[in-house]
Amino acid sequence: MRWLIAAPGRFGRFAAVTGTVFLLATLLTFALGAMSDANPAAAVLGDNATDADIARVEAQFGLDRPLYVQYLSWLGNALTGDLGVSWFTGAPVADSVVQALPVDLSIAGLALLLAVLTGAGSGVAAALNNGGRIDRAVTLVCSVLATLPPFLIGIVLIVVFAVQLKALPTGGYVPIEDGVGSWLRFAILPAFALSLDAAASIARQLRTSLVGALRENYVTGARMRGFSQSRVVFGHALRNAAGPALTVLGVSVPVILGGAVVTEKIFNLPGIAQLSLDSAEQHDVPVVQGTLLVTIGVVLVASIAVNAALAALNPAARRGSRGGRGPRAAEGGSP
Repeated sequence: MRWLIAAPGRFGRFAAVTGTVFLLATLLTFALGAMSDANPAAAVLGDNATDADIARVEAQFGLDRPLYVQYLSWLGNALTGDLGVSWFTGAPVADSVVQALPVDLSIAGLALLLAVLTGAGSGVAAALNNGGRIDRAVTLVCSVLATLPPFLIGIVLIVVFAVQLKALPTGGYVPIEDGVGSWLRFAILPAFALSLDAAASIARQLRTSLVGALRENYVTGARMRGFSQSRVVFGHALRNAAGPALTVLGVSVPVILGGAVVTEKIFNLPGIAQLSLDSAEQHDVPVVQGTLLVTIGVVLVASIAVNAALAALNPAARRGSRGGRGPRAAEGGSP
């Protein structure tokens, strides 16, 4: 009950931190565009533009105003869904983002699911066989995977499954609306390539924390009361040990989105990372700013979700609100 009473205060502090991070990130995103030497007049009018033409185009895009006014106008419009227009095509940036974002969300979502399933399964298996062959094998594989970049894994997957076995396409994308099976054939390789590093980190963290949790007194007490091994592990120890793994999962979201830039190039995916890269090569500042802003929003939403999961699953969060009332607060499923 006290946890529920303290929840609004914790939520307020977290909201303040999240809002501050968002504002600083948007300021940095806008500053990167403002400091670039890209000129919309040169993009629209070409090299034969006169000074009057350049001034007219700059006024059209609002670039003749002070930078702080440009930033406030850009941020205010972005919060209402208006991300500006492309300097090259004149198309709304929001439309381009809406077309590309589902690709990234579906691939990243599948990658996170694969990371959770493989990482959690491997971590639990290693912890339950602490010091055994499975534990050593999982540790070795995780150490190797942590050194391999996603683009290298993607190339290997293409060579093996697409070129040699001819079981999957080399690239491209099919929307999930056209059929889950067709979407999965195109999405599984890039998602798997992006998931391995996160899976290795989750497995290592979960293995370490679960080994420690299984040595706690409440686990010994649960076993002495005759609880089954599965209930002891999944009902008590795993709930307490999940915190570090959930934190790693939250950190993995920006890593996966960052790795998507190269992965989308390898697998020819029309995602937001590829849109941002192409726009950066063309010096199309509004599109680059819009894609970065949306990416920041996705990362912050994932951070909020992870913190909510930590508060719900990790008794340590509730123990803090009880003022550290003793070991019983850490007894897994205890009320």
